[in-house]
Amino acid sequence: MKQVIQTVKAPAPIGPYNQAIIANGFLFASGQIAIDPASGQLVTGSIEAETRQVLENVKAILEAAGLGFEHVVKVSVFVKDMHLFSRINEVYAQYFNADAAPARELVEVANLPKFVNIEISVTAIAPAG
Repeated sequence: MKQVIQTVKAPAPIGPYNQAIIANGFLFASGQIAIDPASGQLVTGSIEAETRQVLENVKAILEAAGLGFEHVVKVSVFVKDMHLFSRINEVYAQYFNADAAPARELVEVANLPKFVNIEISVTAIAPAG
């Protein structure tokens, strides 16, 4: 049994997938890129601005499921340039408490959807029910 999570506060899927699925006590959120859900436009200008928008999109999905960043247990970060690592971490640290931060990988890739610089997906512990 699975539950679909959808919110207008995060970008609508651009393919045959959902923003998130809850199954077996976990929320699995699809990868988010820096699309502003209000305008549908990509947020560009700096890796910090892109990262912040991505994490705000993740936050909206978590909140739609009644969760917060404290429920996240695993994060996957995909970037086009590993040299952006420290700048991404500066923004990331504003969303995750270092003492209870989730497991994470950050992987450099050749390309991402819409040719953005960063994509993030998360897995979180979901409430029973």
